[in-house]
Amino acid sequence: MEGTIEKSKNNLLSEVDLYLFHEGTQYKAYNMMGAHLDKIEGVEGVRFTVWAPNALSVSVVGDFNHWEGSGHQMERIHQSGIWVLFIAGLSEGELYKYRVRTPDNQIVLKADPYAFYSEVRPNTASIVYSLNKYQWQDQKWMKHRGKKQALDKPMLIYEVHLGSWRKKTDGSFYTYRELAGELIEHVLSNGYTHIEFMPIMEHPFDRSWGYQITGYYSVTSRFGKPEDFMYLIDQCHQNGLGVILDWVPVHFCKDEHGLGKFDGTPLYEPIDPLRAERPHWGTYSFDYEKPEVNSFLVSNALFWLDLFHIDGLRVDAVSSMIYLNHDQSSPVPIKNKNGGDENLEAVRFTKRLNETVYKYHPDIHMIAEEATPWPKVTAPTTQEGLGFSYKWNMGWVNDVLRYIRLEENERPDHHHLLTFSFFYAFSEHFILPFSHDEMVYGKRSLLNKMPGEYWKKFANLRLLYGYLMTHPGKKLLFMGSEFAQFDEWKDERELDWNLLDFESHQNFLHYSRTLNQFYKNTRSLWRLDHDPNGFEWINPHDSNQGVISFMRKGKRKGDYCVVVCNFSSRVFHSYRIGVPSLGGYIEMFNSDKTEFGGSGQCNENAIQSEKLPYNNQLFSMEITVPPLGITIFMKQTKKRGRQVNASD
Repeated sequence: MEGTIEKSKNNLLSEVDLYLFHEGTQYKAYNMMGAHLDKIEGVEGVRFTVWAPNALSVSVVGDFNHWEGSGHQMERIHQSGIWVLFIAGLSEGELYKYRVRTPDNQIVLKADPYAFYSEVRPNTASIVYSLNKYQWQDQKWMKHRGKKQALDKPMLIYEVHLGSWRKKTDGSFYTYRELAGELIEHVLSNGYTHIEFMPIMEHPFDRSWGYQITGYYSVTSRFGKPEDFMYLIDQCHQNGLGVILDWVPVHFCKDEHGLGKFDGTPLYEPIDPLRAERPHWGTYSFDYEKPEVNSFLVSNALFWLDLFHIDGLRVDAVSSMIYLNHDQSSPVPIKNKNGGDENLEAVRFTKRLNETVYKYHPDIHMIAEEATPWPKVTAPTTQEGLGFSYKWNMGWVNDVLRYIRLEENERPDHHHLLTFSFFYAFSEHFILPFSHDEMVYGKRSLLNKMPGEYWKKFANLRLLYGYLMTHPGKKLLFMGSEFAQFDEWKDERELDWNLLDFESHQNFLHYSRTLNQFYKNTRSLWRLDHDPNGFEWINPHDSNQGVISFMRKGKRKGDYCVVVCNFSSRVFHSYRIGVPSLGGYIEMFNSDKTEFGGSGQCNENAIQSEKLPYNNQLFSMEITVPPLGITIFMKQTKKRGRQVNASD
């Protein structure tokens, strides 16, 4: 059994740290709490610190004391509710838990809320671990990250669930280091700018996908060690890829070793069971009113940014945070002190979170998954906003997927589903996400949502992706979408990579790669993503023929492209559209090319515009519009030259 060393408990933690922690402003709490290798009076060991204000006693137990609680009793720091203990002789790799005696004299074994590493599930012990081993090589990326991630730069995100992207032949997981080779190569070859990882914090149940967490500071051991995950991020950065991490500050799972009723009482969750329970998910909500919970969560956000060089956090379920009754099934609605539905404490927490994160890391992104009309989600907190940099545009996703699933004869009556988003497209900084949520639980894959026979499914999907890439806002696609996964996502098995044995899926992968590169190379598609000056309708009203046309514009005069989307299976020859200037126009992109699996209805030569006003433009031209296709034109220049049609 390892020994303790006599030292005043009050000297293990500073009064300033204690004050800030209980004030809710200790934003580096991971340096204070948890298990840390330390040296006291020349003796090496481990300092343990845990918050359990209502516990009668707390002990540190592990293999080193045969999981007996009597030998290593922690000391309570006066009235703070924080317990500390230094155990001499312990080193990295020790398994441990906290043995908590609750107010009703029950014993529970709890994992460390601040543990840096944990046992591989189904085991649940925390592991003493140092995060100082890894030598980062991403200095160039970190130095220029702010410019690469500016609002006027392209952003094309590949969303990944590490447990099911690929699996080994025996069904086991790829490790972080193994994924650093194959995954990064795949993402780069397909033209993405960022990878977004679904939560990789420690969680007990594989099929929660990481959204029900027990170890907020512990990268899951399923795929390797913390330094292995650092290596994966480092390799992304060295290859020019940003890394976004899903983060879940709204709720946590009820597993006995986790945060729930940590000291035998509601601690991280509210005391009021109506506010604590999340029946929809079977979880507990965080209590944002407690300052110590604020310190825990804000520190956790900074932990991933500070130590793992994460470039952005996608904050899960923001709507469930800021509304008291969102996703709740209580027969009696919960009300705040003013009689409203807003969770006032959660709103204050959210603003403080974003203010603090940007104070330390102004070059990263905080991204809200928020699905309601809450105003100013991406406005600064100084302007009464929530302070996020981006918001997922779930309204657009719901509308466009509802439309694209309709049979062709039904589409004219629902044309507004294509155009309504432009009434609010610039009210926030939006990301357009075709995420995992759209492809599970019987919702079908994107390809299998498409109506009609096989060729129409692929044509519709090419058109949908084209519309995604030309609509204002940044982009996100879930893994497998790049090769038109046919079945919905199955989280227990790898993607259906065997589909690439078939020509139709090979062609689609070629299409998505080409489209992604075109998007990145075409400045007018992203330079003014969040500015109304970056968009202009040509014709939003051609519902009978299922065609919409518009312009995307860049910052420089004359930097624009003309986009025409045809949501019917008819080919339109000599289709007239208005354009802003006289001269030749070249078709730069067409989803109906035969190399993509299309029918080849293209505009091969440059088209001369005429001095004939149309669609509120001074000039116009006649084009061929492909079936279930998107075609994009740009003004002819010396660099962008092609023969003009002889008939023009």
